Amino acid sequence: MDQVTLLDGERFDALIPQNLEIIQSDLTFAFSVDAILLANFAQVSSSRIKQIADFCTGNGVIPLLLSAKTTDRAHIHGIEIQPQVADMATRSVAHNGLSEQITIHNMDLKTVKTTFAKDSMDVITCNPPYFKHYEESRVNLLDAKTLARHEVAMTAEDIFQQAQFVLRNRGKLYIVHRPERLSELIVLGNKYRLTLKKLQFVYPKPGKEAKTILLEFMKDGHDKGLRVLPPFYTQTADDEYTPEMSRLIYGD
Repeated sequence: MDQVTLLDGERFDALIPQNLEIIQSDLTFAFSVDAILLANFAQVSSSRIKQIADFCTGNGVIPLLLSAKTTDRAHIHGIEIQPQVADMATRSVAHNGLSEQITIHNMDLKTVKTTFAKDSMDVITCNPPYFKHYEESRVNLLDAKTLARHEVAMTAEDIFQQAQFVLRNRGKLYIVHRPERLSELIVLGNKYRLTLKKLQFVYPKPGKEAKTILLEFMKDGHDKGLRVLPPFYTQTADDEYTPEMSRLIYGD
C-alpha cells in the first residue's frame, strides 16, 4: 500500500474481505453497512462492464469495494460534492494503489451529464441521502453529516435524471434506500425510463420491520419480470451479525 498523509481526526479502517484500507473521520459521515450491502448487491463482474459511476460516493467506500469485484479492472468514477470528503476518498484510493482504476470527481451530482458523455456508463451505484429536506428542518446546511443524510444538495429525482443520461441502453442503476421511499423511487424510475427489475428488503433481525431496500433499475428495460429476492437479515435475535452479514464484513 502507498503511504498517504492522515489529517487531524482521521484514521484507517480495514475493509477486511478486500484486503483494503479506507480513511474515515468522525467529523464526517462514516460509511455504514448499507454501503456494504449495496456493493454486494450490485452486479459488476461481467467482462462487458467497462465504466461504473458511484453517485454520492462519500469517502469512496463503494468504489473500493467494487474494485475487488470487477473483471478486467473496469474503471470506477466516484462522484462527491464535498471537497474534504472527496479528498479523503482520493487519498484512500491512492493508499490502496488503485488510482489507475478509480477516479474521484469532486463535483455536483446535478452536473454529471455536463462532464460524462451520454450513454457512457454500464453501471451506476448510489447510496444517497435518505431524508427529504424541508424548509422548517432544523439542520446545519453546511454540516458534512447533514449533507450525507438529508437531500440538501440533491434530490432523489436528480439521481434518476442524471442516470438516465449517462447510462447506456439496458445499463443498471443500483440504489440503497429506505422502504418508505419505495413508491416514489418506482415513479421516478418510470419517469426517466429506468425500470425496476430487482428488489430486496433488508431487516435488522427476524420479527422487525424492514429498514433498508436494495433496488436494481434497468434503462429501457421491459416492464415485466420484477424479481423480489429473499429477505436479508443483518442480525440475529441475539443481536449478533448473521452469517451472511458477517461474511460481507469479515470475509469467509
